[in-house]
Amino acid sequence: MYRPGKGKTPRRPGPKKASNIEKDPVGVYCRIRPLGTEDEECCVEMISNSTIQLHAPDGLKANRNGEYKETQYSFKKVFGINTTQMELFEDVAKPLVEDLIHCKNGLLFTYGVTGSGKTYTMTGSPGDGGLLPRALDMLFNSIGPFQAKRFVFKPDDKNGMEIQSQVDALLERQKRDSQPLVPKTPSSRQKADPEFADMISPEEACKSENVDDDCCYSIFVSYIEIYNNYIYDLLEDAPFDPIRPKATQSKILREDQNHNMYVAGCTEVEVKSTEEAFEVFWKGQKKRRIANTQLNRESSRSHSVFTVKLVQAPLDADGDHILQDKNQVNVSQLCLVDLAGSERTSRTRAEGSRLREAGNINQSLMTLRTCMEVLRENQMCGTNKMVPYRDSKVTHLFKNYFDGEGKVRMIVCVNPKADDYEETMLVMRFAEMTQEVEVARPIDRPICGLTPGRRHRNQAFKDELSRRLEERGGPISTVDDPVPLNQLIESLPALPSCELMDPADDQTLPRMIEVLERRRRIRQMMSEQFNKTASAMKSMLQQFDGQLGAKETYIHDQQSKLSEKDKVIVNQRMEIERLDKKSKTLEYKVDILQKTTGMYEQDKRSLEQELETRAQRLQRELSERRRMEQRMQGMVTDTKLKWEKECERRVNAKQLEMQNKLWVKDEKLKQLKAIVTESSSSCPPERPERPERPSRERDCNIGQKRSASPSPLPGNVFKTRSGGQAVQFTDIETLKQEGPTAPSRKRRSGSAEGPAQMEDIENRAPVASTSLAVGYQKRRKPY
Repeated sequence: MYRPGKGKTPRRPGPKKASNIEKDPVGVYCRIRPLGTEDEECCVEMISNSTIQLHAPDGLKANRNGEYKETQYSFKKVFGINTTQMELFEDVAKPLVEDLIHCKNGLLFTYGVTGSGKTYTMTGSPGDGGLLPRALDMLFNSIGPFQAKRFVFKPDDKNGMEIQSQVDALLERQKRDSQPLVPKTPSSRQKADPEFADMISPEEACKSENVDDDCCYSIFVSYIEIYNNYIYDLLEDAPFDPIRPKATQSKILREDQNHNMYVAGCTEVEVKSTEEAFEVFWKGQKKRRIANTQLNRESSRSHSVFTVKLVQAPLDADGDHILQDKNQVNVSQLCLVDLAGSERTSRTRAEGSRLREAGNINQSLMTLRTCMEVLRENQMCGTNKMVPYRDSKVTHLFKNYFDGEGKVRMIVCVNPKADDYEETMLVMRFAEMTQEVEVARPIDRPICGLTPGRRHRNQAFKDELSRRLEERGGPISTVDDPVPLNQLIESLPALPSCELMDPADDQTLPRMIEVLERRRRIRQMMSEQFNKTASAMKSMLQQFDGQLGAKETYIHDQQSKLSEKDKVIVNQRMEIERLDKKSKTLEYKVDILQKTTGMYEQDKRSLEQELETRAQRLQRELSERRRMEQRMQGMVTDTKLKWEKECERRVNAKQLEMQNKLWVKDEKLKQLKAIVTESSSSCPPERPERPERPSRERDCNIGQKRSASPSPLPGNVFKTRSGGQAVQFTDIETLKQEGPTAPSRKRRSGSAEGPAQMEDIENRAPVASTSLAVGYQKRRKPY
């Protein structure tokens, strides 16, 4: 029976994107920092407001062809050494803040080598604020009057927001205020912090004019760092245990229902003013990892990400309360990223943990470069290669921005000194490639269908109602009160009946005339009394006017005195603010000095430990060397004695061998001479005896008869290839012997055999090999 194979789990389809989406290139800007000293060599020149030129230093001016080479790079805009933080903010960060208010995301990050001014560009200094504090200030200046009350919006821990009713928000605020251990954040109505107020002057404050006043806004901030490819929350209040301290737990990345990446469990703090937001930032900045290196005293050892999340929801039809509909809540965010600088360990001389940090920083920046290269290749060549976002936490966190979830802008910070030329060249190439990457333009969010201007109409109605209540001093009424008039009419005499039934009636009219006359007199008396009362009231009012004038004169005098006191108080407050600012600055400097001292002490301890370790290692090596020298001296002595004995033995053996060889050669020569002598002295008629074959016993007997002192040989002795010796005679005697003719075949053969043997002996006589001597020596072997 056929069984269908188990299919693979289908991949979850991502959000469908239209094919005709408009795209914008990544905005890349360049900022050049000033040189440290005037006499330092510069390798960067600003040609125009969009082009820079790199000059090779004196030591690297020659390329492969031996020619001077200069390179130019173009950017969207180049900011020179005289550019202020305000000018940089106006061109780079201000459009991102305006997009944030209009429900569009944004990503701004600084990139460059270590010591190029990235942290200064993003954060600034106490005297000159950077992009981050200026963005916060502009945001709160724009939406300040339209902020919702605290805890109306609440994070749902899934990268979303929930709306709470006014009652629930009030309960949350009361619960928070009742907790004594929770630190209270400063209110937006409090006076600005002197240190932060000095960072952004009132003249440089800016705001966005296109703000929808029919919405309520809330701002949430979070601050994380990516250290050694791990994510840590800088705003997390972990309980400190002095007995058993625990290491900070890292966070993980997750994907929400809209396929956006977020840090799970990250702390999001609701802030209501610029000062409060900057205090939260400074709280996390103190926890960020920095270290002292050869190139930068305060080098960032991690990538920091400060996220500003803006939540907005429309008002209801009456313009009085927030619309309780979660689907109408819009959340936009702006990520301000300070990337750690790339560095070469050969220049920073990093060791241990610093070396590991530098490796992880360079690896994450290399992954960012690889992602940009793959994106550019996919867009230019029409390929569909997978972008390796997951190789690094930095690229994985911001993958949505490169997929079209917001604008992306990069500031390339450049240090123009000649020592950073090679690193600056690599940064320029990366920036040039990044400008060719296009990101989908974010679409506008749908607008609520309610009538615009609801907040303005509701506020106008409340203002008018309050004004009328203040004018009336009580409830509003458009009809005059008739009670005093009725009382006045009732106090007059009643009118009699005016009906005339008879023309001859003469009583009704006189009674009417009398009553009217009486009412006239009463009215006249009342008028006189009213005039008297009015005169008295007038005199009383004149008296009151005189007293009021005197009081006003007295009040004027007191106000002049009070204004003088106010001036004194203002001067004292200014002095107090100056002292507070000075105290803050000194605390900041003390904090920096304490950090620097701590880093120096840590480096000192590490160097002392390393010195102690090297001293111990050197001591061990010295002791090992002494032991090795003693061992080698013993071995040399033993070897020397051994070789002395061996040489003495070999010399003795060689002398004995040479004596034996000389003796053997002498014996051979004597035997030859004896044979020749015997052959010449024999009688011719006699039959020559057949020469006997030499034997060992005979040689031994002859050797015993001979003397032990051999006679010198008439020839030269030399060595052979096989290691033996040979004798070449210089004096040769020729011996001839003639025998009688033999009558028989045997005698002829015998007589012929004799001369043949003699010729053979004569032919072999000049060279005598030592192989026989060696064999003879082996046979005797006396030792």
